Amino acid sequence: MFDKILIANRGEIACRVIRTARRMGVATVAVHSDADAGALHVAMADEAVHIGPSPVAESYLVADRIIAAAIETGAQAIHPGYGFLSENPGFVEQIEAAGLVFIGPSARAIRAMGLKDAAKRLMEKAGVPVVPGYHGEGQEIVILASKAREIGYPVLIKARAGGGGKGMRRVDHADDFAEALAAARREAKAAFGDDRVLVEKYVEKPRHIEVQVFGDNHGNVVHLYERDCSAQRRHQKVIEEAPAPGMTQEMRAAMTEAAVTAAKAIGYSGAGTIEFIVDASDGLRPDRFWFMEMNTRLQVEHPVTEMVTGIDLVEWQLRVAAGEKLPARQEDIGLDGHAFEARLYAEDAARGFLPAIGTLHHLRFPREAAAGAAIRIETGVREGDAISPFYDPMIAKLVTHAHTREAALAALSEALARTEIAGSVVNTRFLAALAADPDFAAGNVDTGMIGRRQEALTAPAAPTVGHVAAAALAAADVAADPKAADPWTALAGYAHFQPVARQVALTHEGEEIRARLAVAANGNVRIDTQGATAWLPLSGGRFASARWPGHVTVFAGAASHTFAVHDPFADAEAAAAGGDALRAPMPGLVKLTRAAAGDTVAKGQALLVLEAMKMEHTIAAPHDGEIEEIVPEGTQVTDGTVLVRFREQAT
Repeated sequence: MFDKILIANRGEIACRVIRTARRMGVATVAVHSDADAGALHVAMADEAVHIGPSPVAESYLVADRIIAAAIETGAQAIHPGYGFLSENPGFVEQIEAAGLVFIGPSARAIRAMGLKDAAKRLMEKAGVPVVPGYHGEGQEIVILASKAREIGYPVLIKARAGGGGKGMRRVDHADDFAEALAAARREAKAAFGDDRVLVEKYVEKPRHIEVQVFGDNHGNVVHLYERDCSAQRRHQKVIEEAPAPGMTQEMRAAMTEAAVTAAKAIGYSGAGTIEFIVDASDGLRPDRFWFMEMNTRLQVEHPVTEMVTGIDLVEWQLRVAAGEKLPARQEDIGLDGHAFEARLYAEDAARGFLPAIGTLHHLRFPREAAAGAAIRIETGVREGDAISPFYDPMIAKLVTHAHTREAALAALSEALARTEIAGSVVNTRFLAALAADPDFAAGNVDTGMIGRRQEALTAPAAPTVGHVAAAALAAADVAADPKAADPWTALAGYAHFQPVARQVALTHEGEEIRARLAVAANGNVRIDTQGATAWLPLSGGRFASARWPGHVTVFAGAASHTFAVHDPFADAEAAAAGGDALRAPMPGLVKLTRAAAGDTVAKGQALLVLEAMKMEHTIAAPHDGEIEEIVPEGTQVTDGTVLVRFREQAT
């Protein structure tokens, strides 16, 4: 076994690898950019090495610096995590040329599965079922459009070097093919440096079911059963589970056999995932699944497999990379219960899942699950950490396990309701709404379900009078703190000659709210607001809340309501800086402009394309008007930057 390894990654996966390595007595080296100098994975590792500025292209994607850090610290092997360089065969070859070990598959295996078109041709040759489509080398639009007509609409354009939904477009009509192809190519080029695509038949009721496989360097390959990742938004996974609901023994046998065949066909070693698209229009049938792609690395959702098999996949990765045989035979690997994983993101679900940034001023996760269930929190952040625009905005993964699917899902819902995050917009309410959806609860889900029900699943909940009262109480700062050294703070609400009374002004979603608070003789607080009266104890009552700079967030189950606390100086500044302007909803890069200064535009007209988190977002005109100024292509903008300024209309 290795004495020391370097982890060429960041965030929760780096922390995850460090925990297993520490348990095994293996020392760890973290690498970090400028933005991550104080990150959790840096604090957890035995050593840490700075590798460059915050942008990934100047740090986490610079192979030479990572390998130099490993040599400098005496690490014997490099664990890539997922993302970044984890599926880069050139990186593997550089590591091996430096006399180090790559904790993952061979460069040859990564190359075999790295390009979707070549991988599908290879799988067809091996006898693994492949979805109908065009995986050829010709990339001219006339060829691709012709193949799309042959396959039959709807079709799916996919980046052949891609993953995570990037560079992917559904096309329903031939007239839309050219525009969709151009957008997919731009996104693929930005994310993977390769704008080549393939075209496949779009399955009308698709389920995404994948099989975890594991191989060693002695010719052994096993599977660790399946995961269902059908709950997706914009082709990105949201909630995953293991095993797949509705899975039959016949279907499982066929899928796992195909997955093992695929891995053996390329002499695979290490952890990998064979992803299948399944036509669920007539239930799960062994003749209705097709190979999509192989992820030649550990998956984000690997914890659900660990929970139902009891196997630490990172430990297996280290042992196999060190030359050991697989720790278990196929007949020794069983299934125990059911597990779910929900991905907590800093994103605004109600605004099309726009990624968000911010400081996590308040961060609380449940420590225990419901009776009969287990909970596991995978995170790479702490309270006080910032969600930066440079990296994926994942905050944590909530994983629950129980003997039945129903119990595991109930535990997940409870865990979401007990999670408290303030300082950034988060998706906990959306996740809870999805977990409570009747079809999802019944296991009747496909990859288009979230898209069809997005409006209902992401509709924001309006705060009640009770929520407003709790926010006003927190903003007034009259609640008692029994632990305070100052007796006047410990006995908050006390006054010498008359009850404490206070006026509070809040803003929620642009609406100004005023409240009057009065502490009664019994210690409770009367709060008059919005034409109603609420009584709360000084402790705040049944709603937990968090006060953070300029704001108060009130938690109501998985939902939260954030109120700005009135600041007259800030209000005056905002009024002075007003004007008819369209501002960036998130940090990003202006990838493409579709209008120019002097143009007259109509409401809803596309003005520019903003790239954020490697995804493209079209920014449209909020109203009719004439453009006075628009930011040029290639501009890096922050949240709130003026993108378009409109000429003032004559009155």
